[in-house]
Amino acid sequence: MAVKPRQPDPATPATPPPEELLRLYRSMLLIRRFEEKAGQLYGMGQINGFCHLYIGQEAVVTGMQAMAGPTDSCITSYRDHGHMLACGLDPKGVMAELTGRSGGYSRGKGGSMHMFSRDHRFYGGHGIVGAQVPLGIGLGFAHQYRGDGGVAHVYLGDGAVNQGQVYESFNMAALWKLPVVFVIENNLYAMGTASARHAAGDELCARGAAYGIPGERIDGMNVLSVRSAAARALAYARAGAGPFILEMMTYRYRGHSMSDPAKYRSKEEVSEMRDNHDPIDRLRQILQSQNVIDEAGLKEIDRTIKASVAAAADFAQTSPEPAASELWTDVLSEA
Repeated sequence: MAVKPRQPDPATPATPPPEELLRLYRSMLLIRRFEEKAGQLYGMGQINGFCHLYIGQEAVVTGMQAMAGPTDSCITSYRDHGHMLACGLDPKGVMAELTGRSGGYSRGKGGSMHMFSRDHRFYGGHGIVGAQVPLGIGLGFAHQYRGDGGVAHVYLGDGAVNQGQVYESFNMAALWKLPVVFVIENNLYAMGTASARHAAGDELCARGAAYGIPGERIDGMNVLSVRSAAARALAYARAGAGPFILEMMTYRYRGHSMSDPAKYRSKEEVSEMRDNHDPIDRLRQILQSQNVIDEAGLKEIDRTIKASVAAAADFAQTSPEPAASELWTDVLSEA
């Protein structure tokens, strides 16, 4: 499949101050290094079950979270490690959950696809395609009902857009003008099926038009473009105007999951995306061209992040497994 061209954003994103550029860079690099380590641990048999890496898509959640408000909530599908890190969850707790240890955010019982943190307003991690979308508008309803000024960030992939529950959610969110931003992470392949083969129409961001939901297609490999789009969409939803759809054109470098050899695309296609569209490289070029930081400073950031990820892996591998009694906990919640 030929790589789709990146469409220009409605407006040229303003360059944030140097300290914000560095924060965005650190966030994306943490996700990249964390996912690389997770891939290594999976290969060593330390992570079992499914494991869906976010390598290549780091700019999407980083740019969105950069503009998130203090009461905003986040919910996503099974490719969720990067979202947790961007929401401020401790890498140690995330890695411990991946390895099924009691120090994980779900005490080792959820694994890669089922992690939650109410303290960070992160509500999963959901393994059923599209299942998080109606739950996400429930979060939007809660924000509206409580009047807390929050917006629900509801992430879904291009493969989930054709689910019936997604359209029911669009309808309900528009009808009640819920403060929700739907973020479609279009990485061009629903598992191994190219977008052109599973989704009719040219733009997924237009799928809400029948309900009066505005949408934009954004270069999801440019964190500044994502940040700018997030500011517009979140302001719209926060003002009480209702939901907004952002289609982030992005790309995953690995297969759908660690068990996917990704033979449905060419090595040349992946290399072209890595060489010319990598979100971390693009921001690194901006940092250097504006003299925000030199090469030595960039290497120090990378060294510090690698050390943090290594500490997370050590914590995960040395944490105990859940006790047998944990089988009976978290089954019911007392009202």
